[in-house]
Amino acid sequence: MERAAQTDENTAGLFIATDGQTVRCTGAWIVQKIARLEQQINDAVWPDANALEFNCSELIALDTAGAWLLHRTAGKLEQFGHPVTITGLRPEFEALLQLIISCKIAPETTLPARPDLLARIGQSAWHTLSSMTDMLAFIGETAIILLHSTTQPHRIRWRPILHNLQSAGFEALPIVGLLSFLMGLVIAYQGADQLQRFGANIFIADMVGLSMLRELSPLLTAIIVAGRSGSAYAAQIGTMKVTEEIDALRTIGISPAELLVLPKLIALVIALPLLTVYADMAGLAGGMIMARSKLDVSFDIFINRLGDAIQLSSYLTGVAKAPVFAAIIALVGCYQGFQVTGSADSVGRQTTLSVVQAIFLVILADALFSIVFNWLKI
Repeated sequence: MERAAQTDENTAGLFIATDGQTVRCTGAWIVQKIARLEQQINDAVWPDANALEFNCSELIALDTAGAWLLHRTAGKLEQFGHPVTITGLRPEFEALLQLIISCKIAPETTLPARPDLLARIGQSAWHTLSSMTDMLAFIGETAIILLHSTTQPHRIRWRPILHNLQSAGFEALPIVGLLSFLMGLVIAYQGADQLQRFGANIFIADMVGLSMLRELSPLLTAIIVAGRSGSAYAAQIGTMKVTEEIDALRTIGISPAELLVLPKLIALVIALPLLTVYADMAGLAGGMIMARSKLDVSFDIFINRLGDAIQLSSYLTGVAKAPVFAAIIALVGCYQGFQVTGSADSVGRQTTLSVVQAIFLVILADALFSIVFNWLKI
């Protein structure tokens, strides 16, 4: 008597005989029956006999999935010390099983264990160091191309430079002017009450002038341009990489850095100092209006005091920061564009990363400028 009931010929089954050494495989071992067969195999109570015989004489159908399941079951039993012999296969079933055996089936893989905290810190540090190395290599390559272009002016592409001047400079005037004007209003408004308590209304010009010209105008302008133009550079180059236009440029012998990076870098280095001067005027205008309405300081008095309070060095330090900020924004935006890996999701990710990195590096550079200027007594 067997441990399982006999089934009809259309049902796939696996039955262990009472002798404990014979396993009968019946029915159709095909892909539609695999789930039921696997359940039977998992629920089976295998005998203690060392050798087992799989009698397949009652198999009516066998496809690749069934042959693979038969081979896998025999292999697992042999791992547990039960040598398996498969008998009774039809010639066509035997050929299919031999084909499955000859194929190298990849072993089942398990997810690697999550690394511990120290390993994650090391991986993050290594990834950051690798990114910094690639960034420095990109800056060096751009510097070499810029040097070659200055020695060979005919290689400079003036049309893309003018186009980028328009998009990054002229078209940014409204947003830069509005935000700088509002910043001047806010600074004057916040300082007006404190100055009024001590009768120092006239010093509103010192506060607005120094804060705007020396620090806030170049920094605010750089942040706006990083979010507006730096992201556009990363998105443009990233999209070109997804559509394989970058590879096409290299194929026809055109350097992508010379065509795409250099015009953006030159245009932004020219545009950002001009935008900073424009932001200075807009911020001072906002401060003057608030000083007149809040502290009764007229425009003439404000301008006269501004000339006495602000030295030329304070104005020039703010303007001198702008080209450095421009180079950071352009290089970071273009570099992140070249890091796109070939999907629309990667374009968005690298564009966001370009804005974050550019703003962070601009603020870091501004802090370094403050330390150096303080050390030089400027």
